[in-house]
Amino acid sequence: MPTRLDLFIDRMVSQRACLDFAIAETDPLPGPVFELGLGNGRTYHHMRERIRGRDIYVFERAVGAHPDSIPPEDRTILGDVRETLPAALDRFGASASLIHADLGGHNREKNDAFARLISPLVEPLLAPGGLMVSSDRMYFEQMQELPLPEGAVEGRCFVYQRV
Repeated sequence: MPTRLDLFIDRMVSQRACLDFAIAETDPLPGPVFELGLGNGRTYHHMRERIRGRDIYVFERAVGAHPDSIPPEDRTILGDVRETLPAALDRFGASASLIHADLGGHNREKNDAFARLISPLVEPLLAPGGLMVSSDRMYFEQMQELPLPEGAVEGRCFVYQRV
């Protein structure tokens, strides 16, 4: 049985492998990148260092990240994603090249319920060919789940593509 440390390491290794894959695959797409949930800013910092030519917008209730990982105010969208994602659709349309979400906590049932709630809010934001990387299984109607890239651990991260 894996320990909590093993599960955390698997999640981090998988998150990096999936993000790096998604960044490379979506590089030709012009649309913005959305980070749903800043937390302490590790994945935002990682994306900021690797993505060129695309704005990264962060959706968060309140910013409390490491000082090196705080996005500019004009690319920070504060509030509950149940309200900010529909507003983002009005603002950006279906233009996001990449969306990353790490919104869940430690309760799998709550994570799954939240993923079911936000999946229909996320799906219309992605441009055709755009990718979503998520720490939780999502529930989309017009997106397909892709095989995980090398280095990712099954069940610890998910990659979806808008077809």
